[in-house]
Amino acid sequence: MPEPRVTIKIPRPLYERIQRSIEGSGFSSVTDFIVYVLRDVMSGAGHRDERGELTREELDAIKERLKNLGYL
Repeated sequence: MPEPRVTIKIPRPLYERIQRSIEGSGFSSVTDFIVYVLRDVMSGAGHRDERGELTREELDAIKERLKNLGYL
């Protein structure tokens, strides 16, 4: 049984930019690419705060990484 999914909204220009970027890359859809990127980012999210949530430093690092990749 496939995993349940939710809808995440992103700006259309970003979607179209990703769509152009993944042509011929092996990703079958923008969704597959975004899931791949988010899993990669989250796997590198080391320590959590006492509630098990990302720390401010981790969130800043994630934002910086996405910015460097051209997604923010």
